[in-house]
Amino acid sequence: MSRLETTFDALKKQGKTAFIPYIMAGDPDYDTTLSLMLEIVNHAHVDVIELGMAFTDPMADGPAIQEAATRALTNGARLSKTLELVKKFREKEKNTPIVLMGYFNPIHKFGLDAFLKAAQDAGIDGILVADLPVEEDHGFAANAKKHNIDVIQLVAPTTPEERLNKVLKNAGGFVYYVSVTGVTGTTSALKQDVQKNIEKIQKYTTLPIGIGFGISSPDQSYEMAQIGDAVIVGSAIVKKIKENLDEGSIAKPDLVKNVSKFVKTLSDAAHK
Repeated sequence: MSRLETTFDALKKQGKTAFIPYIMAGDPDYDTTLSLMLEIVNHAHVDVIELGMAFTDPMADGPAIQEAATRALTNGARLSKTLELVKKFREKEKNTPIVLMGYFNPIHKFGLDAFLKAAQDAGIDGILVADLPVEEDHGFAANAKKHNIDVIQLVAPTTPEERLNKVLKNAGGFVYYVSVTGVTGTTSALKQDVQKNIEKIQKYTTLPIGIGFGISSPDQSYEMAQIGDAVIVGSAIVKKIKENLDEGSIAKPDLVKNVSKFVKTLSDAAHK
């Protein structure tokens, strides 16, 4: 089994929901990102890490993640460096799945085949491409599968039921349910609406369903953990990183510790 399958299977047997934090690779710098990734695995009990690929036009992301991408790019973030970062992470942590999240332009520029091979070599388990609809896939998911990489598909509250089968046909790893309309980090999810849509998605897939967008507190993390198979939090964590930067966007000495403490509150709530 893949790392994602192994992780979700183990949690299911324990009756637990996965917790997946999102952080932007290279925000504020790669050394800090690597330290934070290892810290939240070892001390905040996260189950999967969603790692952002910095891009100049992150259309699905709200202000917090857009700012994180800008900080990362300003400090030299590149897709090749992100893959090197994961490779370094894998030297110390073999079991925690890594899912890349981003946009197709950097992948296209890198070269599709070259990217998938490099991602596999680095130890990437899944990839979510926010601006690649299934109609424009052109074999991307099939090629990724050949490299043992799952393509995570997004499902929105506005996704019509007749489209779900097409969207989920080549999905792997887990399904990312976008719990609110709009961009990340701007509104909160309503439990009753999420529950209804999760039940609809479950008619079309047996994959675990992760709930993201609109979750920013331990209470919300706990609430969504009662519905989905995974809770995904991004903007709130990225904001906490920003709070621990100085005026020059340099990491303060306690950034890793402070952010990890916050992540642990969300993770503990999801695991209850």
